[in-house]
Amino acid sequence: MHPHETDSALAVRALLYAPLVSRALSAVAELGVPDALSAGPRTAADLALHTGAHEPSLRQALIALTAFEVFERLPDDRFALARLGTALTSRAPGSALPSALLAQAVTARAWHGIPDTVRTGIPSFDKEFGTDFFTLLDQRPDLRELFDASQSRDVELESTAILRAHDVPAHGTLVDVGGGDGALLGHVLRERPELRGVLVDRAAAVSAARARFAEAAYAGRAEAREGDFFTAVPDGGDVYLLREILHDWDDEQCVTVLTACRRVMAPHARLVVIELVADDTPGTGPEARLTALMTLYMLSVLPGRERTSREFGALFDAAGLRLDSVRRLNGPKALLVAVPDA
Repeated sequence: MHPHETDSALAVRALLYAPLVSRALSAVAELGVPDALSAGPRTAADLALHTGAHEPSLRQALIALTAFEVFERLPDDRFALARLGTALTSRAPGSALPSALLAQAVTARAWHGIPDTVRTGIPSFDKEFGTDFFTLLDQRPDLRELFDASQSRDVELESTAILRAHDVPAHGTLVDVGGGDGALLGHVLRERPELRGVLVDRAAAVSAARARFAEAAYAGRAEAREGDFFTAVPDGGDVYLLREILHDWDDEQCVTVLTACRRVMAPHARLVVIELVADDTPGTGPEARLTALMTLYMLSVLPGRERTSREFGALFDAAGLRLDSVRRLNGPKALLVAVPDA
């Protein structure tokens, strides 16, 4: 074999075995190993005693994950958190811990069904669980809580960049369409003390949002309404916000949601969409690979997909809106602003 053929054969094997890293990360996250190490280095024996794990197996997992900058093995044979491991602790800004626990509990089971999805076009999640993702969240409060926590920690990574990228008005009303437990709306209301916020989502999400709002200093300016954003969106908004809503749905469903928003938008109102925005010509760098991973995630779990700015523009056009601007946030995420098409 030529050297490049050997390199390619080894590289594709690394890709094939990559799910093992995800499963190992989920395992140590569920055991609480990152938090156990947050106070300082510990031996595998001490960690096994603390977490109830099998010491030899835990030790193998810790050693393996040092290659991926999750843990560090010290000369005295203790283990410490490395750069990426810190992001799995519960107190880390934008912690990935809820995402790891959600993968362990439910989403990773759907990833194994991607071959069937490619053949049938049906998200493998639906086949694995006998229902769609959001219906299962409605049925399982524990999963709903994990999903909301995962979204809230993602918001921590983006909230400051969102306010920098879009001049949210100091007064008026912001309508958060599909706003989940209200983490993003709450952040905006704290930064805009004269702004009023209305959140609309499914019953389970609204219950969590109301609990969040009730304990906040902005409680008198925040309202959570149960509703179906496919059919009706609250009117009277100056800004309509959709964060990671459109990538959950196919094109027809997206146009339905956008049309529901356009129907109640005044001429001066703005629609702000926060999504991963794929490049027209995919590359192979870190951002392109993250986009590819999220594309595969959506393929297995939901009927939606990641889109380019041109594809978002087509959705807006079909709903009577016009794409006005696109500004990058963190990584491949972007903030798109659409306005009513005259």
